[in-house]
Amino acid sequence: MTGSSGLESALEYRFRDPSHLDQALRHRSWVAETGEGPSNERLEFLGDTILQLVVTDFIFHEYAGLSEGQMAKLRASVVNKDVLHRMAEGLDLGRHLALDKGEESTGGRTKPSILADAMEAVIGAVYLDGGLGAARELVMRIWEERITTEAELPGRSDYKSRLNVELGSDAHEVRYTVTGAGPDHEKLFTARVSIGDEELGSGSGRSKREAEQSAARRALGKLSR
Repeated sequence: MTGSSGLESALEYRFRDPSHLDQALRHRSWVAETGEGPSNERLEFLGDTILQLVVTDFIFHEYAGLSEGQMAKLRASVVNKDVLHRMAEGLDLGRHLALDKGEESTGGRTKPSILADAMEAVIGAVYLDGGLGAARELVMRIWEERITTEAELPGRSDYKSRLNVELGSDAHEVRYTVTGAGPDHEKLFTARVSIGDEELGSGSGRSKREAEQSAARRALGKLSR
């Protein structure tokens, strides 16, 4: 780990017990290599629950006009691994992680899955250290703008769902085929969406989900024409 004080500044939260933050930054590979534990996996589990709770509570009270389905779509658009990865990047979280030599050499500090998990672990660590109020402040400071943006039209960026609506009764025949290329830390995924032998669209992204959403967006554009 490389100086957690810089991360505390980015988080705008100072830990009363620094060991909570240390654990949040400790990847399981580091623990396996050094025997220094525990890893951040339990905090990741806790942080995921806290994040879901805080975002759900905010959506429920802030957007009284949304139906259950709209609330679920809005939450899904802001609480997922892709968003967690982006939030972690914004905090430069990867620079502070404790990784073994293997993860270090393969670009573990930029791997979306490792960063997303660490972001959840940090939320869990803040909850343990300062309680629900502190965790809520952290989550809303990082997530509120994104929630507000997505709330303008719940599900607007969920192109897969919009494609299913557009296709109607044929939606059950939609198939996504995803392939990946490149090293793990720079892998690019390509997705193709089709019905039977007809390809409707293709797209790419840094995760399978991004690639599928891109393909669905292209398919919607094709259908609209």
